[in-house]
Amino acid sequence: MATSDAAPRREVDPAVRAELESLRDSIDNIDAALVHILAERFKYTQRVGRLKAEHALPPGDPAREARQIARLRTLAETAKLDPAFAEKLLGFIISEVIRHHEQIAEATRS
Repeated sequence: MATSDAAPRREVDPAVRAELESLRDSIDNIDAALVHILAERFKYTQRVGRLKAEHALPPGDPAREARQIARLRTLAETAKLDPAFAEKLLGFIISEVIRHHEQIAEATRS
């Protein structure tokens, strides 16, 4: 007979289940808002990438990136969010933006 590592399911109080579902609905709404906000941000960074490509500017701007990271860390601290997490998130976004800018520059040269 096979054994299961899963804990046996126990009945959850309906009020607890309702609160859990309400919280999860709020999380889902925030996730959707984050996706839409990121999409809007990338619309602008694409425009920046085209402008940079048209004027032969480099895809990255380390000085601006450093300022943005410092700014975001401060915002995170004010918002009681782990600044290291905020920096990692922005670092990922910046790397994607630079990758897009490189693609735009390559397409412009072709």
